[in-house]
Amino acid sequence: MAKPSGSRLVVYAALAGNLAIAIAKFIAAGLSGSSAMASEGVHSLVDTINELLLLYGLNRAERKPDAAHPFGHGRELYFWSFIVALLVFAAGAIVSGYQGVQHILHPEPATNHLVSYIVLGVSMVFEGASWWIALREFRATKGSMGYFEAFRRSKDPTTFTVLLEDSAALLGLGFAMIGLVAAQLLDIPVLDGVASLCIAAVLAATAFLLARETKGLLVGEPADAHVAQRILEVANADPDVRRANGLSTMQMGPNQVVAMLSAEFEDDRSTPQIEECITRIEQAVKREYPELTALFIKPQTPEVYRARRAAMLAGPVAEG
Repeated sequence: MAKPSGSRLVVYAALAGNLAIAIAKFIAAGLSGSSAMASEGVHSLVDTINELLLLYGLNRAERKPDAAHPFGHGRELYFWSFIVALLVFAAGAIVSGYQGVQHILHPEPATNHLVSYIVLGVSMVFEGASWWIALREFRATKGSMGYFEAFRRSKDPTTFTVLLEDSAALLGLGFAMIGLVAAQLLDIPVLDGVASLCIAAVLAATAFLLARETKGLLVGEPADAHVAQRILEVANADPDVRRANGLSTMQMGPNQVVAMLSAEFEDDRSTPQIEECITRIEQAVKREYPELTALFIKPQTPEVYRARRAAMLAGPVAEG
């Protein structure tokens, strides 16, 4: 299972970097009185907590199916990823925004600029290393897809969450650096608070993107199209199947998929032959896609399948 281990490497790297950076930023904020540095300290602390939550979600998601969760616990990772998105907004964007507003209303010149610049420079190195590890893992999994398409279609939120967090962190560090330099050179302390507001805006945008994507995974998304296409091909190739009518899939976790196949069998096949056919199809597909947790095959004529599919897509009729 190379993919989960790759995801863990990304999270561990981000966790180690963010913890060290958070401590350094808070020390620099205390020595300099910089609002931007305080916002950046909160930002790194939130990212550290987020990585811990992602690791917790990864461990919970890998538990084996049980009577209460027959399809596994994969969606636990999606739940904790959604909590991470909320934390980025609540504990990151809101706190940074508050810091910025307070510094604009009550501006005070920062001191010990050299300490802040050293911490920001070191932070950029650590964040850049973590960002590169996350980007390398994301590239390895996205294939030929573009970055935005891969982000929207990814079923493993850990890598793209860390990648987005690190990207936001690098932007935030850039705003903090610009705000400190501008406030010092122009002798306008308010610019330090403006930098905090820019950091808050970056975090808010990151939180929105993460929340939108993880919400889709949590509510339920279909598996990759190539999985469904391959199941249909295997079913149609079986001699006992007249035609495979259609297929519905559900992503239950990064490596957990449930599929429901509608198929019409040859009329002269006996019940034991149909049962053997279903077993053949399931085994053939699972050899190619071990992440297939369950495959349900329902005997149906094409007409019945199309009618029920149309009724399902039409949904309930609104009253009034």
